[in-house]
Amino acid sequence: MVEEEAKSLPMELSEKGGVENNGFVQNEAFDDKETGTSSQEEIPKPCAVDVDPVAEEEKVLKPYAGMPKEVLLKFSSQARYRVTREILFWLIIAAAVALVCATIAIIALSPKCLDWWQAGPIYQIYPRSFKDSNMDGNGDLKGIQEKLDHIMYLNIKTIWITSFFKSPLKDLGYGAEDFYDVDPIFGSMSDFENLIAAIHDRGLKVIMDLIPNHTSDKHRWFQLSRNRTGKYTDYYIWQDCMEAAGAVIPPNNWVSVFGNSSWQFDDVRKQCYFHQFGKEQPDLNFRNLDVRQEIHDIIKFWLNKGIDGFSFSTVKFLLEAAHLRDEPQVNKSQNGETVTAYSQLYHDYTSTQVGMHDIVRSFRQTMNQFSREPGRYRFMGSGDDEKENIEATMMYYGTTFVQEADFPFNFNLMNMKSLSGNSIFEAVDLWMKNMPVGKWPNWAAGSPNAARISSRIGKEYVNVMNMLLLTLPGTPVTYYGEEIGMENIASENVSEEHVNSDPVVTFPEKSPMQWDGKVNAGFTEGNSSWLPVNSNYESLNVEIQRTWSNSTLNLYRELTQLRNNELPINRGWMCYIWNDSNVFVYVRELDGLDRTFMMVLNFGQESTIDLKAIVPNLPSEAVIRLSTNFGNAGKAVSTKLIKTEIGEGLVLEYKTAKPVHTMEAFQGKCFVAEKACYSMALNLLYMNC
Repeated sequence: MVEEEAKSLPMELSEKGGVENNGFVQNEAFDDKETGTSSQEEIPKPCAVDVDPVAEEEKVLKPYAGMPKEVLLKFSSQARYRVTREILFWLIIAAAVALVCATIAIIALSPKCLDWWQAGPIYQIYPRSFKDSNMDGNGDLKGIQEKLDHIMYLNIKTIWITSFFKSPLKDLGYGAEDFYDVDPIFGSMSDFENLIAAIHDRGLKVIMDLIPNHTSDKHRWFQLSRNRTGKYTDYYIWQDCMEAAGAVIPPNNWVSVFGNSSWQFDDVRKQCYFHQFGKEQPDLNFRNLDVRQEIHDIIKFWLNKGIDGFSFSTVKFLLEAAHLRDEPQVNKSQNGETVTAYSQLYHDYTSTQVGMHDIVRSFRQTMNQFSREPGRYRFMGSGDDEKENIEATMMYYGTTFVQEADFPFNFNLMNMKSLSGNSIFEAVDLWMKNMPVGKWPNWAAGSPNAARISSRIGKEYVNVMNMLLLTLPGTPVTYYGEEIGMENIASENVSEEHVNSDPVVTFPEKSPMQWDGKVNAGFTEGNSSWLPVNSNYESLNVEIQRTWSNSTLNLYRELTQLRNNELPINRGWMCYIWNDSNVFVYVRELDGLDRTFMMVLNFGQESTIDLKAIVPNLPSEAVIRLSTNFGNAGKAVSTKLIKTEIGEGLVLEYKTAKPVHTMEAFQGKCFVAEKACYSMALNLLYMNC
């Protein structure tokens, strides 16, 4: 009776809307087995509670973590969850689209990054004079590898190694006996491969010389050609010669660069061959397509070896006029039989002939096949000095649609007849105003074929010349030793024993690199060097200048750091401010950046200049960022009174909201190669200022 009443009670409550609470009982069947025949009093009695059904429904329908699929779907159909989900979905889509658009915009507006050959100086090495590693007195490839830390110290990223092909070493080795091998005097092909690997391991690049115009008369091609063997018969330029009174009469009046007739009689072939340079360097016949293919194969060979680029020299001589007419004389009244010097003729038929640039562009196309890999662009320079004919030089840049050289090497600073602020301005302006739009300039003040800066213009101007090179727009080229101010050796010290009896060339600017104050300047541990070391090596060398804070070496290093770290100098505008017989003044600035650098360079006598009067918006004071006299760095100077001593150079820094290149008074005096604008808010460069 009691049991029946107990069972009926919750049923009644349930009918009244109550709910049954069974606690945490999960399996009543299991509980029953556990209790067995226990007394009814021990069985927990369910407690019926009167609960609001609406409140209970809300409690049950509240979402919770881990809810089953059926419950989840029930909630997902509710408007408050569906709308929230859709809002989040479209926000994510909008954010993704905005991110893609922003990326595209940044890429589209970003200026072209400077390539490796634009970003820093090129260091030119004459390998026979750089460092001897095997005590034979000749610099070699292993020696270059030993001194790569010096290149790194200078903050330089590109090395240019002049010719090291197997050669009889006539004319500095520029007449190759074998384009596919290293001359034993410089080492082996294995040494070259190790050098390339070491250079690339340090993040550096390397370019090399290639002289396609001619070979050595010891070259296999020439030996086959003089014997009229197969396709090699016409690899060189052969012509019949006339004989009179036992003397050979050449086909015309053409004269070699080194003087006298450019035709040489060959006893084997019984004809004359043509040579633009020495008689040991016969010119290749570039009207022969097989010859062109040979040069393309040579280019591919060295690019496959890991070379990052070439400097092509003497390319203006690749073709000669087929008609072989006499070239016109400069002095028409001169007896033609007395014409023996290169300067006595106009070389209308032996240089820069129609079709020559097509050949050079074909070299570029072959190199481009190796430039497709990201980060492995292959540089191409041309090394022909057209001197006064600046238009002919600029043609090596190619055209807007047809690429040729990345730049022809600029020798204007070496071709100056006198030194002054005006002559420096004229040399710089000649290049900048003639350079095609969008092309990249370059500057060199030394080379294996020119007297060193110290000997050419005076050692008091070495530092200011380096300051000029490293602050002008474009790529500076430094000839080894100019970073410490090396001087020419006396010509009388160069004997036939030293120069391999070569009567054509002189060597005062090719003396061994001065590394330290030890015997032979640390160039070699042997008893002698191929050329004598300059007698000033004990006081002028790398080791001692590294310890001097005010040395030429450390100024050079500070300038390369400034160039690498400051955008206005790296790729900004250049504007001429002033030039006279003593000083050359220009600024480097970048759109969007209020920091400007002004270079005041003295190439004459002591000078005082009022820059405030020349540039009205110039601040009244500027800070000396760098000076050829390190003690002046950091000082503030009045822009109304800038004093410079003989050979002094100043890099002034100031802030302005009015860049010079935006001023009407300086229109036509400003240049920029790779235009870029700086956003201080976003800390990035963009194009459309």
